[in-house]
Amino acid sequence: MRIVLISTPIGFLGSGKGGGVELTLNSLVSGLLSLGHSVDVIAPKKSKLYEKNKKAKLHFVEGEEQISWQHQNYNSSVSIPDNSLLAGMVEKGLDIAKKADVLLNMSYDWLPIWMTLNVDTPIAHIISMGSESSLISNLISKVYGKYPSNFAFHSKIQANDYPFIKKPIIIGNGFNLNNYTFQDSVKGPLAWVGRVAPEKGLEDAVYVANELGEKLKVWGVTEDETYASEVEQSFPEKTIDWMGFLSTNELQKELGKCRVLLNTPKWNEAYGNVIVEALACGVPVIAYKRGGPSEIIQHGETGYLVDPDDKKNMISCVKIIEKIERNKCREWVEKNASTDIFANKVVNWLNKVMHEYK
Repeated sequence: MRIVLISTPIGFLGSGKGGGVELTLNSLVSGLLSLGHSVDVIAPKKSKLYEKNKKAKLHFVEGEEQISWQHQNYNSSVSIPDNSLLAGMVEKGLDIAKKADVLLNMSYDWLPIWMTLNVDTPIAHIISMGSESSLISNLISKVYGKYPSNFAFHSKIQANDYPFIKKPIIIGNGFNLNNYTFQDSVKGPLAWVGRVAPEKGLEDAVYVANELGEKLKVWGVTEDETYASEVEQSFPEKTIDWMGFLSTNELQKELGKCRVLLNTPKWNEAYGNVIVEALACGVPVIAYKRGGPSEIIQHGETGYLVDPDDKKNMISCVKIIEKIERNKCREWVEKNASTDIFANKVVNWLNKVMHEYK
């Protein structure tokens, strides 16, 4: 197959602004290439794919970035800026897809989904969020009525945000395990990884670290400087060890040294890439039982799930984290979330999508 991918219009690949979509896209490209498929990627200027994905053809588009729907009101209207990056990416994607089998959209936005109803090109959509926009959810419902196979989700819990989809296609996610080194660091520090923004709940993880008299290592793009400052000032000096945004290769080296990853989102994560990255390094995870992470973590085997916002229980779980066998964490990823497993699920789904257009 020749598959054309549209990346996120939130930031260029490698910037970290696109969050989990950046990692998902690179993992998928790697898996598709290993299965013998041809891949074109439409992405913002300055984007870079992983070195192992150099066989994929990267097409650059310039323009003004979109505002993430995570940072808009659920009832906000659709906003498409002048010189829209997203519009340019959709236009280029559709043009290249004339000589391809399918166009695969990875951006959570209105325009590419709307185009599904207005062109003959098969367009498939990996939905990367729960329902963050009434307009987009209503549009997905409308497209679903005509093309019921055109949407795939990372987890069952995420798909539940779209109750009109009766038989959701669940594809999980995939990771190139060669990029993650298993480490048996049972005495390491506490870790937190993610975009530093209110919906990620960093303050809860810092609370846990402070109550235990420890530092918390924090990796990720500081998306909201004001929020980051407020969290830092709410706790004793140097409770947070700001580590910044690192490439996957550098992150896994440092993350693997930690004894546990704390995951504290205030919203329903669609999947939980950082959780699987930690597990791949042998790092157990303690997470709120909210969203995709509750489907990934095997309670008592690869980490612990606690009730949402229950910081006291999270502290209790940190105290017994050595009961988790770190090799079990790695084994789960090998059996459930490799790039090949993920790519095969996606290919099977794309075949269903293309069949609807015949």
